[in-house]
Parts: sequence; structure tokens; C-alpha cells
Amino acid sequence: MKFVLAPDSFKESMTAKEVCQAMEKGIKKANNKISCIHVPMADGGEGTMQSLIDATNGKIYSLKVVGPLGSEVDAMYGILGDNETGILEMASASGIQLISPEQRNPLKTTTYGTGQLIKACLDRGVKKLLIGIGGSATNDGGIGAIQALGGKFLDKAENELHFGGGELDKLDYIDLSNFDKRLENIIVEVACDVSNPLCGEKGASNVFGPQKGATPEMIKILDNNLAHYAHIIEKQFNKNVLNIPGAGAAGGLGAGLMLFLNGTLKKGIEMVIEYAALEEKIKDCDMVWTGEGSIDFQTQYGKTPLGVAQIAKKYNKPVIALAGRVGADIEVLYEKGIDSIFGIMKGAASIEEALSRGKENVERTSENIVRLINLL
Repeated sequence: MKFVLAPDSFKESMTAKEVCQAMEKGIKKANNKISCIHVPMADGGEGTMQSLIDATNGKIYSLKVVGPLGSEVDAMYGILGDNETGILEMASASGIQLISPEQRNPLKTTTYGTGQLIKACLDRGVKKLLIGIGGSATNDGGIGAIQALGGKFLDKAENELHFGGGELDKLDYIDLSNFDKRLENIIVEVACDVSNPLCGEKGASNVFGPQKGATPEMIKILDNNLAHYAHIIEKQFNKNVLNIPGAGAAGGLGAGLMLFLNGTLKKGIEMVIEYAALEEKIKDCDMVWTGEGSIDFQTQYGKTPLGVAQIAKKYNKPVIALAGRVGADIEVLYEKGIDSIFGIMKGAASIEEALSRGKENVERTSENIVRLINLL
């Protein structure tokens, strides 16, 4: 028998690769004749780079970049196993986790470090870029990233704008004469699971601003500033970015990547499925295993286990899912392709204990599942 193991990470407990290893250890204990194909997965959020690097035998590099508030931070980017595809998560350079709650201020935060990661990938000769844009601390429309790549955002006196979404009301002209020419020949795909427009009630500032430290007064300023930014873009480039679904992702970075890098927005899980070659691996297997830290009714909305299950069902493969926590209303998942869901916990435990014993719990549960399969 051949099993494809395609779990997401169990956050704060195991990477997706470690989950695969624990699953196989338990499976082999019960039946060492089963072969296991590891396909570490992610849904486009945190851990996506690590999963695709693991799935393709790629390499991760570290780089000191400008952080969201201008000070230096350590960030990472990766090159997939084909040596032609770069991957980065904007949160590594410009993420909200890099700033303490009391320091968060989207009037001042910048995506400049994200642009530096893009440049680092270009310097390694990539032909394609995969960019995850979840978890941002920013609301600057992506101008910081474009500045790092040679673009200039000028006011009426031809002075360059400073960092942050609070500067965008001064924008008069965008100078791309020194913009990195290598980007003209690069395919850019952006992992983005939100469809928010740039401005308005459902726009970047109103929906995501509060979690980035924006007060109601700041939100109004930021929303107006992004609208002005869109106006300058339309006037100069004859392109309307205001209402494109996903333009408001990551404080408007979605709009910036679409316009200046000709980026295409894709659902994160779809991107990972494609680059991990999951479908090819599932075609000739006997069973598919997936899982993540928590599975409940929300799993149906673009999360890894459901994405994996939908591919498996194209080929009529049974799907087993493991989870640290099994929440409410999971019945809907049985209708959408997951055949059986197993909680891995041995009994009541503190969060700390549950996280620290993740590997042994996955291993034990996997062994017990295969012992049952052996009886069938």
C-alpha cells in the first residue's frame, strides 16, 4: 500500500514536515510494508515557505532587512528545488509579529523589507516569484516594497515620500525610471485568500487597520490616503486598482504587487498544491492523510485539509485527517471529501503539554488507525 501524507503544520508544535515524519513512524509501527510519500502542506499563510521548501528540497536563506518601523530585522526567503523559483512571506520582513502592540502604527509602517527580499530572490536569478502576503503590519499600498526595488514616490516638490501609509496623501508622481528591469521577465504569483478592495467599508484600512494599531481617526486618514494613491495610479497609468478583489490585502500590498510587478493573486492552498505536485502524487496512491492543529467547520473555507481532500476525491481516494483539536460542526467536512477525522489527544492536558507532545500523539494515533486498517 502507498499513503500520501499531506498535512499542514500544527502551529507552535510541529512543522508540516515533522507531522509527516510522526505519521510515518506510527504507520510503520503497525505495518512496515506501507510506503509513505511526504508532501508537507500549507494554505498560503505562515509556514507556506517552509512547506514548499521541504516539499521540493529547496533552500532557505536569511537576510537583514528594514523592518516595519525602519529598524533592522532578520528575515528569510527561499529558493525551491528547481533553482528557478523564489518564495517569500512578507510577514518575515514586514509582519505584525515584529512589532509590540504598543508600537503598532500603520501610518508609519513600511513594506520596504519585503521589497528587499524580492530583490534578494532576483539576485539569485529566479524566473518566478511566489509571495505570501498574510500577517502584515502595514497599510502603505506596497510603496515601501516598490521603493526597495528602485521606484520613487514623489510629492509636488519632487521630494521622496517617507515610509508609511500616512505619507500617501502627499503623492504627486510615481517615477519608475530606476525600477528593477529584471522584474519585466519574472512571473509573480501572490498567495492571497482575502478579496477585500483597496478602500471603503470593506477595504484595507477599515477591515484590517484596527489589528495593526489604527485608531478610528487613523483609519479615516489611511483610507483617504489609499484612495488618493489609487487616483494617482489611475491618472498616471490609466489603471483602476480601487475595486480589484484582493487589492486591499496586506494594507494595499496586493494592489502594489498587481500593478508594479504584474502579480497574479491565487488562493494559497491552490498555489501550494501546484508547486508541491500533490495531484501527481495522489493519482497512484491508496490513501491520503492530512491534518492540522485545529479542525472544525471553518476548515471548509480554504484550509489545507479540505484542499487536500478535494484533490483526493478527484481520484476517489479515501482521506483521513488528524487534528490536535476537533471542534464544532465537523459533519460538513464529511460531505466535502474528508472521510474520517481523528483527534490525537490521549486525554485532558494543558496547552503546553499538548504542544510539547504533538509528535508522540500523532505517532500513536497513526499507529492505531493502521492497526484498524490491518483488520479490514
